[in-house]
Amino acid sequence: MTPKPYLVPLAVVLLAGAGGLAAAQVIAQQGGYDPGQLPAFHGTVQQYDLTPRGDVDGVLLADGTEVHFPPHLGLQVTAAIRPGDAVTIRGLKARMLPLVQAMAITADKSGTTITDDGPPAGPPPRGPQEPPPPPGGPDMAGPPSTVSGIVKLRLHGPRADFNGVLLDDGTELHLPPPEADRLSDQLQPGRRITARGGLFASGLGRVMGVSAIGPSADQLTAVAVGPPPPPPPGEPPPPPAP
Repeated sequence: MTPKPYLVPLAVVLLAGAGGLAAAQVIAQQGGYDPGQLPAFHGTVQQYDLTPRGDVDGVLLADGTEVHFPPHLGLQVTAAIRPGDAVTIRGLKARMLPLVQAMAITADKSGTTITDDGPPAGPPPRGPQEPPPPPGGPDMAGPPSTVSGIVKLRLHGPRADFNGVLLDDGTELHLPPPEADRLSDQLQPGRRITARGGLFASGLGRVMGVSAIGPSADQLTAVAVGPPPPPPPGEPPPPPAP
């Protein structure tokens, strides 16, 4: 049965609870609701948001709002939207953060709209500006490098998990969420930090998968980039970190 238009606002409210972003995406992709009936957010694109591999999976707005969309839309977004462009986003906003999970994004000047209709069949196409997948895994998208700067903004994943920071020169630093939480005191806006890891740089931006971070190059703390090894047979697993 086709949902009645007057029920859509209530559906959006219900979807805003736990798991709401994922549920809203599924409904939109299956044609249940028109993304145009979701809340609209307006802003100016400051820069693209990158994964540690250099894929575009969102944009950062000039007011500090993070906008996320699936990486398979990255090529369409970079072809239609540039830093400095005014945009309108349709999607759902996190309760406590300036973060939006987008299901449609429109370039206001051209009127071009990119809509999340679900991932394409098979591996996503890669544009000429995108390198092939790195052999070293998701946290080694580029050669080992060291960067320093002032924390401008804390970054989050699509489900609002804290996973890195934006430096004042536009470089993104990404850490696994548990490690970002563990090192949260060092990652406050306004703090100067130094990070080491695989640095990916292109016309789309600069991003590092962090392997060590600290207040200076001689005070670096190693970052665990994978799950801890299993305990030896017969030994209980270690207790969770406090």
